[in-house]
Amino acid sequence: MLLKTFRWSFAVTAVGLALGVWYGGWTAFGVIAILAVLEISLSFDNAVVNAGILKKMSAFWQKIFLTVGVLIAVFGMRLAFPVVIVAVTAKKSPFEAVNLALTDKDRYEQLVTDAHPAIAAFGGMFLLMIFLDFIFEDRDIKWLGWLERPLAKLGKVDMLSVCIALIVLLITSFTFATHAHQHGGAHADKAQTVLISGIAGLITYMIVGGLSGFFEDRLEEEEEREREGERSAVVLAGQAAFFMFLYLEVLDASFSFDGVIGAFAITNDIVLMALGLGIGAMYVRSLTVYLVRQGTLDDYVYLEHGAHYAIGALAVILMVTIQYQINEVITGLVGVVLIGWSFWSSVRRNRAAAEGDGAVGSADEAKVP
Repeated sequence: MLLKTFRWSFAVTAVGLALGVWYGGWTAFGVIAILAVLEISLSFDNAVVNAGILKKMSAFWQKIFLTVGVLIAVFGMRLAFPVVIVAVTAKKSPFEAVNLALTDKDRYEQLVTDAHPAIAAFGGMFLLMIFLDFIFEDRDIKWLGWLERPLAKLGKVDMLSVCIALIVLLITSFTFATHAHQHGGAHADKAQTVLISGIAGLITYMIVGGLSGFFEDRLEEEEEREREGERSAVVLAGQAAFFMFLYLEVLDASFSFDGVIGAFAITNDIVLMALGLGIGAMYVRSLTVYLVRQGTLDDYVYLEHGAHYAIGALAVILMVTIQYQINEVITGLVGVVLIGWSFWSSVRRNRAAAEGDGAVGSADEAKVP
């Protein structure tokens, strides 16, 4: 199962590293390997969250996620996205942006860095909404019960997630504008960009997530009734799967922002960046499918909780990096620690249940510190 699921990742790794050696020698080989590890560490929580969505989809759409989805992730987000950002922010044509990336790497890196506030605001708001909607939902299984029980009660207030997200965005944009004004106003015009980009991220989440949820609910109703006929159910299943696939791709894009920006701390060569991050993205997708096929989320029930807390942490980090620089190592470690903690909590819960202690429910009830 392991070799079958990861065989394409292994193949892409071999090809990517070989291309790196051909392109820039053994130094390029090392840079690509480091970037791949960076991407995997920063996106592990992405794999867990994706698995929770992908397990609802058919084998056909899982294959689409691993084929078409990989092309979007590797060539779209890791290669084309930085070029598009430069083209839009610097008001250049895509051809000029590519030429700049290949001939003037320092200038290209600077332009991408200048676009970071808008990128971080968009991605931060999208991820923050995912986190808020998760913690405000009343769930049968709770990890940190002392925290999740009161939050679930608060979640009964309509539009609470949107209100909190907008408050965070207003505070962030106001703080950014104030700081820019105190330091000569060099970035004062970007405060408006942060606000607009954040709202765009919120709108994107509401549209894509809303459509995905709508068709998923319709599909469940169709299956319960079983009266509309086979064709209707199949069409509806296709619509639900398509919008869930679209939701997955936007989610992956939001997760990839920090990886793309963080990659510039290692190299400003767009070719090495695309190869390294592309290899990492391939492993994240293979890991997602592996988690689904092994039923890991069903066996380790707190993993999804840990991943969503990691999403919340990443959302906050992205919003903070609009104003302050945060080391990518910290970003990666936060996600790893939270998921590792939730995994260990799941293991202890399973052990206690196996021993007949009746340890079900939240992690605090299972005496997890």
